[in-house]
Amino acid sequence: MAGLAILATLPYLRTVTLPLISDDYTQIWLGRHYAPFDRWPALAGDALYRCRAVSIVLTYWTERVFGLHPLVFNISNLLVHILNTLLVFALGVWRPIGWRLAGVAAAFFAIYEGHQEAVVWYAALPESTVFFFSLAAFLLWVLWIERRSHAYLAGSFAAFLLALLSKEPGVAVVGLALLPVWTERVALRRWVLPWLGFAATALIYTALVFSGKQDHLHFHDGTFTPGPHFLLVLANSFARMFWIWGWLSLVALAVWRERGRLRLVVLALAWAVITFLPYSFITYMSRVPSRHTYFASVALAWIVGAALLALWDRAGSRRAWAVGSVAGILLLHNCGWVWTRKYAQFSERARPTEELIQFVQSVKGPVYVHCFPNSVLVAVWAADMRLGREVVPVASLDQARGPVFCSPKHHAPAVVASGK
Repeated sequence: MAGLAILATLPYLRTVTLPLISDDYTQIWLGRHYAPFDRWPALAGDALYRCRAVSIVLTYWTERVFGLHPLVFNISNLLVHILNTLLVFALGVWRPIGWRLAGVAAAFFAIYEGHQEAVVWYAALPESTVFFFSLAAFLLWVLWIERRSHAYLAGSFAAFLLALLSKEPGVAVVGLALLPVWTERVALRRWVLPWLGFAATALIYTALVFSGKQDHLHFHDGTFTPGPHFLLVLANSFARMFWIWGWLSLVALAVWRERGRLRLVVLALAWAVITFLPYSFITYMSRVPSRHTYFASVALAWIVGAALLALWDRAGSRRAWAVGSVAGILLLHNCGWVWTRKYAQFSERARPTEELIQFVQSVKGPVYVHCFPNSVLVAVWAADMRLGREVVPVASLDQARGPVFCSPKHHAPAVVASGK
């Protein structure tokens, strides 16, 4: 477990030093606005953010305890990633996975660069929390099936509720719960009533989401819409997540004729489809963003882990050298990609707000903001949170009555103009 914690930390040794990035300020504002206990009724009435209540409350208490320090927020999200890695290891309690595969899969999950946005970007905290509670619900469901203790069933349902309060993809637990029923060949009378309780809860939750669509931001900003396009998004997301290590692992398992691992491959593919489905109705991309692969990447970790174990079993006296070499390449590729390419991308995303803060510090009085690349509210909240200063959005330079901060769109370098 200590080794897995170290591996989960390695890719993010550099990114934890990043400043706050655009919507991080929105996440902090939401914590301040909704998380105090007397504001919970308002949170419950917000059709969008009540489905992210766990991360909002966690953000609020992180700031209350540690203050507004980017390093603290970045480390807190990394700690959730470490806990999630340990939960992937805990899947070894499920017989089709076993502890041997779970350990290798957790090691790959810890370093995998494909879902880095869920760990690096603090505003993506809902992805980490929905994963944590969904996987906890699944694990407790498995323990209930295998050990028949109703305490596990109660714990699973409680974790499921917290998953739903973390983000909408928590409903995937309903589909995932059918996998151990299939692998263990559990009699219908034993599991169907509890499972129907989970399914009914998910249906009520979904109905509440759609009942508030008039006030739900994502029903009006082009984020997602029901439709057959989800098939293209699902296929593209699946193919991209498995590139390159997943496809190489599947090819290796096929060439080596690892028929004994066929059921594992089927389980992994089913896991990927079920966990991708809630995200696949997006309309602004033909595939889900990297942060949305966090949940599904468990399937990728199983397949890569199975290929590494097959290599170990086949390599004979050279197994240590063969597997060690492949593991080293995996480590260097994934960590190196986050340390270099992804670090540069996230630095660029943080650049507009950081340049704004520097500009506000250099002048007195209110600052007028024109053509900010993110939501203009991000500029307002960033200046207020970081400096306690006022910035005023303007639609044109003629409306400004003081120093103006101009930033072209698409995260291009900011251009500063002083005066009208």
